[in-house]
Amino acid sequence: MAGCGLWRAGAAARASRALWDFSGSRRSLRTSVRAPAFAKELFLGRLEKKDVFPFPEVSQDELNEINQFVGPIEKFFSEEVDSRKIDQEGKIPMETLEKLKSLGLFGMQVPEEYGGLGLSNTMYARLVEIVSQDGSISVTLAAHQAIGLKGILLVGTEEQKAKYLPKLASGEHIAAFCLTEPASGSDAASIRTRASLSEDGKYYVLNGSKVWITNGGLANIFTVFAKTSVVDSDSSVKDKMTAFIVERDFGGVTNGKPEDKLGIRGSNTCEVHFENTKVPVENVLGEVGGGFKVAVSILNGGRFTMGSAVAGMLKKLIEITAEFACTRKQFNRSLSEFGMIQDKFALLAQKTYVMESMTYLTAGMLDQPGCPDCSIEAAMVKVFSSEGAWQCVSEALQILGGAGYMKDYPHERLLRDTRILLIFEGTNEILRMYIALTGLQHAGRILTGRINELKQGNVTTILETVGQRLRDSLGRTVDMGLTGNLGAVHPSVADSASKLEENVYYFGRTVETLLLRFGKTIVEEQMVLKRVANILINLYGMTAVLSRASRSVRMGLRNHDHEILQKI
Repeated sequence: MAGCGLWRAGAAARASRALWDFSGSRRSLRTSVRAPAFAKELFLGRLEKKDVFPFPEVSQDELNEINQFVGPIEKFFSEEVDSRKIDQEGKIPMETLEKLKSLGLFGMQVPEEYGGLGLSNTMYARLVEIVSQDGSISVTLAAHQAIGLKGILLVGTEEQKAKYLPKLASGEHIAAFCLTEPASGSDAASIRTRASLSEDGKYYVLNGSKVWITNGGLANIFTVFAKTSVVDSDSSVKDKMTAFIVERDFGGVTNGKPEDKLGIRGSNTCEVHFENTKVPVENVLGEVGGGFKVAVSILNGGRFTMGSAVAGMLKKLIEITAEFACTRKQFNRSLSEFGMIQDKFALLAQKTYVMESMTYLTAGMLDQPGCPDCSIEAAMVKVFSSEGAWQCVSEALQILGGAGYMKDYPHERLLRDTRILLIFEGTNEILRMYIALTGLQHAGRILTGRINELKQGNVTTILETVGQRLRDSLGRTVDMGLTGNLGAVHPSVADSASKLEENVYYFGRTVETLLLRFGKTIVEEQMVLKRVANILINLYGMTAVLSRASRSVRMGLRNHDHEILQKI
């Protein structure tokens, strides 16, 4: 493979590994008080560079710790996991699940005091890269800890954590997240499952059905969302969503047969039914009536790891595909020598590098003190990575031609597995709406006064705006501190950094124009919102790549010249 003449496709994987290739002394993650969320400030045309420059690093102690896990887990997945068999039989063997438990993979982010590994978001993302070598296993573990038990971690009481987390961390108990219903998918607020408080006020009686529940047939513990009657501040009674921790042993909990799915066939997905299930009041998760916020918090916090999962899968796919391209000959030449094949490998390498950079930038933010709100950043990583996965696997299959369509190679299975990524944990359409509207709401709160003055014909504000637009049309020089002698980036990427600064500035001006034009009715302008979200995703990707590539040059990491190519 090394001598095949391919434009060093393997360099993509090597450049990606450079993220973990540190030597000498390293600084710990920054611990200063954080400014407003990075992505939201982009809507105001501001680039909060201290949030993203330099690229986050892990301490040497963390690196040593994570490397203790990497070797055994990689060895297990390469030698003992038969993904083809899992796909064909539609289930993960029990011995495989037991090995996953023994490796600690059911408690990666559960604090050590409750028996878990207590990994930071960055370290968790690194292990997810390896786990993603099998889609069914990856989804099973994610459903367990990224959403299944995450509510207990985020809003659970100390009693709830002490009671449930130890057995969940060990894998003795498996968790599932129960939100989706037959009549409510993306519209989570329309669920019909109901929990009624008993007359003595000691328990809730839960009735309803949930569909497409990953781990539904395996789980002992369920995070369930149901409508409850809540007395509002005006003394009126309203139906509001509440989250509950439900044990299968409470009774009245049954599940249907496993669904026959297109992909991730080894993961257990089924309907879960609750019939007069008695749930003690102490098993309310969060506040009564606060279930929607709990659900949003759970989903927002876990999406970012899709980037590392997809990147890990793609790096392995690049290796397999490159080996084929180097050995397969047509017209007396290796496939790897043809320009259009090389173009496909360039796409795979670029997408992998970008989604990995976005993921670890977001993980670094989340690992900062104070629980920063990175919900927009996490959503952007999910959208970019899921769509990149679908595109890249399709292109890799195309390189193999007819062979890629056969089960002898993993490409057709990966194509089936990756299709779900655009749907679950929030469809990409819903997430684009969320990305755009959340940012516009932030900008709207800050720009309300100025916009009202423009609408009311305030002469001073109008003249300021006309002058600003005139300077913009004549070619404004934008300087946000990325370049120059004291700039945040290395001089070798200065041109790209200047383009990023200009794009951020003009994006802010566009946002102001949209708010002025549409006002509150912008929520109905879905095509406008889609374009806003797409621009923001690209800006975040540009930022992550510039920050990472700049750091690599400064540190002299291997293959940093290849990383520089990614920012162009």
